[in-house]
Amino acid sequence: MKKFNTTGACFPDRHYMVSLEKRLGQFKELVDAEMYFVFSRARQYGKTTILKALEKELQAEYYVVSLDFQMLGNKSFEDEVLFSKSFAKLFVKKMRMCQPVSPAVQKVLEELLQEANQSELYLLLDLFLKLSELCIISDKPVVLMIDEADHASNNQVFLDFLAQLRGYYLNRDNEPTFQSVILAGVYDVRNFKRKIRPDEEHNTNSPWNIAAQYEICMAFSKEEIANMLAEYEQEYHTEMDIDEMSGLLYNYTSGYPYLVSRLCQIIDEAALQWTREGFLEAERRLAVEQNTLFESLINKLDTYEKLHQMIELILFHGRKISYNMDDSMVSLASRFGFIKNEHGFVMIANRIFEVRLYNYYLTSDEIKQCDLYQMSVSDRNQFVLNGMLNMRLILEKFVVHFDELYGNSSVRFKEEYGRKHFLLYLRPIINGTGNYYIEAQTRDDRRTDVVVDYHGQQYIIEMKIWRGQEYNRQGEQQLAEYLEAYGKDVGYLLSFNFNQNKKTGVWEKMIGNKIIIEAVV
Repeated sequence: MKKFNTTGACFPDRHYMVSLEKRLGQFKELVDAEMYFVFSRARQYGKTTILKALEKELQAEYYVVSLDFQMLGNKSFEDEVLFSKSFAKLFVKKMRMCQPVSPAVQKVLEELLQEANQSELYLLLDLFLKLSELCIISDKPVVLMIDEADHASNNQVFLDFLAQLRGYYLNRDNEPTFQSVILAGVYDVRNFKRKIRPDEEHNTNSPWNIAAQYEICMAFSKEEIANMLAEYEQEYHTEMDIDEMSGLLYNYTSGYPYLVSRLCQIIDEAALQWTREGFLEAERRLAVEQNTLFESLINKLDTYEKLHQMIELILFHGRKISYNMDDSMVSLASRFGFIKNEHGFVMIANRIFEVRLYNYYLTSDEIKQCDLYQMSVSDRNQFVLNGMLNMRLILEKFVVHFDELYGNSSVRFKEEYGRKHFLLYLRPIINGTGNYYIEAQTRDDRRTDVVVDYHGQQYIIEMKIWRGQEYNRQGEQQLAEYLEAYGKDVGYLLSFNFNQNKKTGVWEKMIGNKIIIEAVV
């Protein structure tokens, strides 16, 4: 029986996976056109799976040499001779084992290996002369694929290697070379710079400025997820609503391959129901588990202080940031998979990442020492009755505690951090049982809609800055419309009012046929 797989490459005969046929066809078109290109995606975005499948797809027409630079080890990148020898040995091994080769090709491979083993001063020049000879006599064009190509991206030897590939590409009419070269990794190799002379600080160029531009979407669509679930349903007969489940998977993950597969894997292996409730339980478990993808995200936040600050501004302050790839932090966040382009603005890539990032920012050791957090920990047992959250009581307690702690704080402090403190208060109450996410469409410096999932029930809370009665009435109407879209009769409105004569408290209103419970701090 097939399984959902989140470890290593996926294979259609062993794993449930979306169809790769369209993407493979698009990649093959690039290879057929003799393109050299970069396959750059965030961690666990399906790079290895597509490379394995592409290797198989191309083998009928090409000799495909698929390498992984992690197999060379760090020492191989220390100097040119070590790299050239190591590359030659790995290249020969991979070409021999992946497909039968002609006698003429076999002869050149033997010569390549012999020269690499016997020559004390074996340089990139020697390596590429032999590789070019191989391409001349080969009965099929040769395609070179390198996974984890950015493994030694800061090493000069690697950059010199890229420069050699570029040189042969530009001169391929005179000196035959690879049909196509594909470099895969997290970092876009096109952005790496190489000093023209070691003593020059600023005179640099890109050794991989020949890479072709292309658009191939690797995120799963709702339809692709539905087809994968249909295959699962044919074998297990769970009676799931495939349209609903595929919609939930896509809405929470934006099609991020690992997240889609991991959620399905949790439902399957934990024997959860293929229902909305089962999905939300799987989502809750995923949001708190330790895995290499989340560890990588958190590591990047800890490493890049400006990235940490930018994500915090987006999450808690509703900061609108243009999706401009010339902005170094936007480029970095996109490369690592934190964000996506939503109508020209930066948005967190998906709801799962958003939940995880909120957990990270709201459960640090510093945050846990916050008085409001400690009050929430003390209060939390009184907010749940028969498995249901008493959201009105949560708001009432929050108003009291917030006024007690911050009533005399500066306006600037409250405007910047008021909503963050409500989420801080909410976190311990639902932790371990529920999650929340922010609706990207309503997140700005004035309004934020929070959707809380708790035991399969959803609670809609609009948080906003007070801008007067008319603006408040508009907010009430917007929330009522939002409740209609969610099929809910009760919603919650939390306003942060900085007027000196404000009236704080919690009260109830009817807007049409919807109940709005309003809180003002």
